[in-house]
Amino acid sequence: MTRQIGFTPPDPAAPPAGPVRRRHVVYLPGYDPEAGKRYRALFAREFARYAKRFDLGRRTISRAETRPDGLVQAWTVESGRAGTETHTTYEVLLWDDLVRADFRRPLIVSMALLTSGILHSVATGKLFRLYGLNWKYGNVILYPFGMTLILAALAGLLGWGVARLLGGVLPDLAAAGIGTLAGIGLVLAATPLLDRIFLRQLINDWVFNWQHSNGWRPDYEARLALFADHVADRLRAGGVDEVLIVGHSSGALTAVEVAARVLARDVARNLPASPRLSLLTLGAGLPLVTINPRARRVRAEVMSLVESDRLVWADYQAPQDWMNFPGFNPAHDLGEVPKGPVRNPLIRSTRFRELIDPVVYRRISFRPFRMHFQFLMANDLPGEYDYFALTLGPQALRDRVLAPAVVPLRPEAPPEPVPTHREI
Repeated sequence: MTRQIGFTPPDPAAPPAGPVRRRHVVYLPGYDPEAGKRYRALFAREFARYAKRFDLGRRTISRAETRPDGLVQAWTVESGRAGTETHTTYEVLLWDDLVRADFRRPLIVSMALLTSGILHSVATGKLFRLYGLNWKYGNVILYPFGMTLILAALAGLLGWGVARLLGGVLPDLAAAGIGTLAGIGLVLAATPLLDRIFLRQLINDWVFNWQHSNGWRPDYEARLALFADHVADRLRAGGVDEVLIVGHSSGALTAVEVAARVLARDVARNLPASPRLSLLTLGAGLPLVTINPRARRVRAEVMSLVESDRLVWADYQAPQDWMNFPGFNPAHDLGEVPKGPVRNPLIRSTRFRELIDPVVYRRISFRPFRMHFQFLMANDLPGEYDYFALTLGPQALRDRVLAPAVVPLRPEAPPEPVPTHREI
């Protein structure tokens, strides 16, 4: 998809204007078996980097606490210059236990499921549509399938060789059995190496999205219900100016589904003017699920937000990121006709090229996972896209997107950004 990134609905949702002094952020991670560890560490590290470079004023962050049931990890942040301080409660809603359960499947089973999903996607034309939306993401999808075929071929070749070698010594059936075990052993022995190149992550991620699009993940559906209960409770509690639901990567769809379910509840039909309900999606992969015609419920939930005047939805996309769909607009590209005025989402480009030091940019341009996580990391240079201004700043989401107050560099900041980033 090559169209220009940027869309403002003709009838955007418009909550009452006013600064945000207290905000409740609910962050939905993507398909990540280490979410309980990764996102607190990433947030703390990048917020420290951000505060060193940008004129943030006050900055305090509390220790993280995890709820006894393991579903919510939370901390608080106070930041801002005099007169514009904001108190933020930042929560991560966790479903990494479901992901780890997927990872406990034997790799061979995951590869078989991946093959089934790819063949199904080819037969239904889904894979070709995904390529049409973003050929880079299409290559990311085919990468684990190609590696699966190569590994299967190597395992088959090893098994055949062992069987041939033992054929003159053992009965044919015994030789074949040992050859089969040798092939399986190769796959198992290769698993640590495959984890280092994110192969198992990509295999299981694709399988999950395929299963979810076909309605085959009751465990995930049950978790969505718990998340929606949690966000609805936060709205009922009040005491804040904005409840902001944030989703990154495949977590963007989770955030959309949670927001839709909250709005569908009776408690949301008469929402007071405060707190505002806002939705921020970053590097989203919505088409991975919604492009499947069988994903009727998910498609209906997306369209309910497109038409809703009860929240503001902003979607940030990046052509530099291989794992999102720049230019995708659910109001136009989902194949559904809105029943009413289009009010969401506000779509903007992150313009990473303008925010990242050129030395760093050149180094990470061909590292898809690193670029994909830039959505959650500190900028090197000031710009309209600013994750910490969006989640911690004094502007409500709609105001930040339509008229961003760019946070300047600190007066004592070095003239050139420090071109060092740790690995994700």
